[in-house]
Amino acid sequence: MAELSWRHQTLIQALLSRGPLRDDQFHPIFNGLTGKNPGTHKQVFDEYLLKINKALSYVQCELRGFRNQYDGRVYYGVVNTISDEQSKLGTKYSVPQIAFYKAIIEAIVQDATAQGSISNIQALNLRLENQVLTSTGSQSQCDPTQVPPAVKNFSLSQKEKTLDELVRDQWLNRTPDGIIGLGVRSFLDLRSYFRNNDIPSCQVCNEAGVKADVCQNDSCTVRIHKYCLKKFFSQRRGERVCPSCGTEWNYVVPKAELVDEEDEADVPTQTQPPRGPRTKRLRSSKNDGADVVGTGSSQASRSTSDLRRTTRNTACSR
Repeated sequence: MAELSWRHQTLIQALLSRGPLRDDQFHPIFNGLTGKNPGTHKQVFDEYLLKINKALSYVQCELRGFRNQYDGRVYYGVVNTISDEQSKLGTKYSVPQIAFYKAIIEAIVQDATAQGSISNIQALNLRLENQVLTSTGSQSQCDPTQVPPAVKNFSLSQKEKTLDELVRDQWLNRTPDGIIGLGVRSFLDLRSYFRNNDIPSCQVCNEAGVKADVCQNDSCTVRIHKYCLKKFFSQRRGERVCPSCGTEWNYVVPKAELVDEEDEADVPTQTQPPRGPRTKRLRSSKNDGADVVGTGSSQASRSTSDLRRTTRNTACSR
């Protein structure tokens, strides 16, 4: 098992105690602990995360980087890498609450238009019986007697309260006008779920296309994240067309600017060593926030002093 320094341990503790952190929150912590800016010392940053993941692998956990598909920002978090009955004991949610969450996720990711959201009213009207029957392998029989009373009697007010909890805990996101989408913790934890359930992936990055633009050809299944469109079309000259069927893609590339070529959401794991120095290229989007990191010394020092006072007895849990 890799021996971690107090700096490695502090980075882990920051994510365990605060939950998933945006890159402009996590990078200053790293800068304050090591004196290195992840933007200019990418190899050092990757080596730190690789060492952390080697240690976390012994407890079936992983420090993972991922993109929020709604705003394109990079986040970091610690996730449990196995899903068994023992790991489920750590949740604070009840059986009907989990069934409600699963129903919302299913309704969002199975949308063929890849809007990545449903309305608050649609969420409250979702039926939960199929979620329980599916988990018990009895959906084909659809025997209502196998549905727990707590699920059958899960009221509208209980759904509203659960929605509030899921939003507060960052499993879901809700806009002021009542649109429900996935929260950052769902993007962090559900990567395996997306792959195992054949959720259509982005043509560019191969991650699940929960919130994406789709080809206007109804017979074509290609979907591409908005932030991936910038990468894809900035590298191609001439017509903006679907990479699969050739249908014209209505997209206008904004003014180009210098950004990092590599996807910052790539975090080295035990089986994936850190990459070499990254090259620069022109890419669009003046306000692509995943490439800008604040590294003020006062902010970094405050983060370090706060973290050193944090206890280190938090367990890895979902």
